[in-house]
Amino acid sequence: MLRYILVIVSLLAVITTNALANILPLNGQTTGEISNRLPVLFTPAGYVFSIWSLIYLLLIFWVIGLWRNRFNKDALYERRSLLFIISCVFNIAWIFLWHYEYFLLTVVVMISLLLTLIILYRTYPVHDNRLSSRLPISIYLGWISVATIANISYVLTVYEWSGWGLSDPLWAVIMMTIGAALALHIRFHHFDIAYPAVFIWAFIGIAVRNGFEELLVMTAALFLSAVLLVGIIFIRKKSSSVQ
Repeated sequence: MLRYILVIVSLLAVITTNALANILPLNGQTTGEISNRLPVLFTPAGYVFSIWSLIYLLLIFWVIGLWRNRFNKDALYERRSLLFIISCVFNIAWIFLWHYEYFLLTVVVMISLLLTLIILYRTYPVHDNRLSSRLPISIYLGWISVATIANISYVLTVYEWSGWGLSDPLWAVIMMTIGAALALHIRFHHFDIAYPAVFIWAFIGIAVRNGFEELLVMTAALFLSAVLLVGIIFIRKKSSSVQ
């Protein structure tokens, strides 16, 4: 029961911290203001970040689903609840580091959050896309995957990375391609629709933000969105091959 209470407190702490970070705002600047300070081509349009509202709502359903197993002392319940608490700690830590501009540390924490969610995601069986089970974690992981790439892109821009001679638009396309490949991998091997759908949401936002000013980035973002949509519709994996 104590573990479950900690899960609830952790989720409430994440929601509160993220809200206050923009309402106060923390260190005199909102999360978006910092993000928009530099022209990072991988960053999507502002409306895309409204996905956090959906993520929080789904995580509430996930916590409610966890309630059914609160009296079970099985290994899965213990592992999932602990991983979720750890993910909340990383989420909160990232907010403070971002707002106080410890950008290098934000990458470390973001990657730690990503790895924690990957481990949590893999505790669920393939085909488990229930609202109270893997689905919320899937969408959360999808967004953090996108956010990790955006975070790294931002930090590289802060430190004026040369890009090994490649242009910023080309690097944006490369990173989107890597993200699309990852999303298709998850779609096939985990029979997951929600995860690649998050990338489509983000890529369309990237196209909207860059527009015709960055035609290569916009075209690539829309093309990869179409590729992911085709993957969602047509990729299948036989049940007999599922482990």
